[in-house]
Amino acid sequence: MKIVITGGAGFIGSSLARTLMKHCEISQIRVIDNLSTGRKENIAGLDVHFFEGDIQDAALLKQAFHGADAVVHLAALPSVPRSVQDPLASHHANATGTLQVLEAARRAGNLHVIAASSSSVYGANPRLPKREDLSAAPMSPYAVTKLATEAYLSAYHYSFHLPVLPFRFFNVYGPGQRADHPYAAVIPKWISAMLEGRPLTLHGDGTQTRDFTYVDTVCRVLADALLRRVVEPRPVNLAFSTRTSLLDLIPQIEAATGVRAHLERTADRVGDVFHSQADSTRLRALFPTITPTPLEEGISATADWLRTEQRMHSPA
Repeated sequence: MKIVITGGAGFIGSSLARTLMKHCEISQIRVIDNLSTGRKENIAGLDVHFFEGDIQDAALLKQAFHGADAVVHLAALPSVPRSVQDPLASHHANATGTLQVLEAARRAGNLHVIAASSSSVYGANPRLPKREDLSAAPMSPYAVTKLATEAYLSAYHYSFHLPVLPFRFFNVYGPGQRADHPYAAVIPKWISAMLEGRPLTLHGDGTQTRDFTYVDTVCRVLADALLRRVVEPRPVNLAFSTRTSLLDLIPQIEAATGVRAHLERTADRVGDVFHSQADSTRLRALFPTITPTPLEEGISATADWLRTEQRMHSPA
């Protein structure tokens, strides 16, 4: 199988490339990335064919998709706060970009398309756990773009018989996730701060909850979906119905780092969902053999990686 990963130089994309390299059924991995959020060093040493460019470049997609069997579409401008600051940029990258990917996949012979959506589409809907058939209530432009991603996949499935599978990602974390940019996710950001002796920035009162999912678990699901050619036009939650508050997260990070946390409290962030917990029924029916990595184990591995990164990049 020849697989294309859009956004393949990013955190999840490069992790997926490493996972796919372990499977003999995968003969070639192609990575498309414009390096706006991804980094070339993430795929350094990996046996991949790299196409540097944007997913809105139809000619580039045609070249990269030629002769491929499937596409894992991860390229996006991530982050709720980023989308609030620049809604148009998020729309072009995430909604229009997805449409370009689907068109290229259709023209390349109806490739199997697996795409990343987000739990943010549930937004203001208060029901827990979040079941895929709940009404979407986006609270940010980013969430709207991800809802559009799902809708386009479904439309192309029914209009053009494109084999698709939209996943709703929930707070993916793990080794390889950067902590050194303004939109960093909470786990690497807090681990990095504690290792450097800085206070943790806590937005709101800390009782907001998340369904954290370790990146290796996500990649194992994606690899299984590719190898078994799983097709499902309805969105599928990619999380396992855990629920951890930010306050409960702190002692786990303290245990992994051996450092006592100091908090710096600030206001809630605009567009943030307060509670998040996936209903994993549909996921477990489609992927019954996948066992998630426990949060404690994932945080420990993430702390080890960030500790090593800090040593490597610290002045001699």
